[in-house]
Amino acid sequence: MKRAGILMILGSMLLAGLFVFPMWNIRLGAPQYPEPLGIDIHVNGLRGESEFDIQNIDGLNHYIGMKTLPKPEDMWEFSVFPRIVGSMVFLGVMIGTLGFLQKISPIWFLIWFVVMSILGALGVYDFNLWLIDYGSDLDPDAILKLVNPDGTPMQYNPPLIGHKKLLNFDAYSYPRIGGILMGIGMLFTLMAYYMGRKFQLSTK
Repeated sequence: MKRAGILMILGSMLLAGLFVFPMWNIRLGAPQYPEPLGIDIHVNGLRGESEFDIQNIDGLNHYIGMKTLPKPEDMWEFSVFPRIVGSMVFLGVMIGTLGFLQKISPIWFLIWFVVMSILGALGVYDFNLWLIDYGSDLDPDAILKLVNPDGTPMQYNPPLIGHKKLLNFDAYSYPRIGGILMGIGMLFTLMAYYMGRKFQLSTK
């Protein structure tokens, strides 16, 4: 049970990597940009991969009527998500410590994993809604008004994950170090539950 508790502590602490590293990245490449433009999505805001990436992306988006990229104060998520992550790290460490001391059942490891999975799924859902709104809520007075073959306005939302063609841009969306560490951490907590459960059954 002690090893399970340590694994639970390590797993939940890996989530703290979200405060240091970006959790997601969206990159735009085109022939006129030898160096792709990139946006790193942190738990508390957006940052350009390079110094002027945000400025350049906003400049391009202006022509097709897209809104400027939000600053931290423009989205409630950037103030709420850090609190949620911090709270889950704290709870995970506490649960792991109590498990190490054999004060609680390993079922609490699983409960933490389920709660974090639900919160993560809600976060991804909210992120996808933002991408759709960002790429479809266009200024009707934009300089360029492009339409699909059926006459409907084009949408420019990047993919949630993977690749998508946006005009002459290739948009790529993938997790970064923070998101990968979070995934590994959650896997650790699930392993901690199975280790703790196995120990519990062996002592009966």
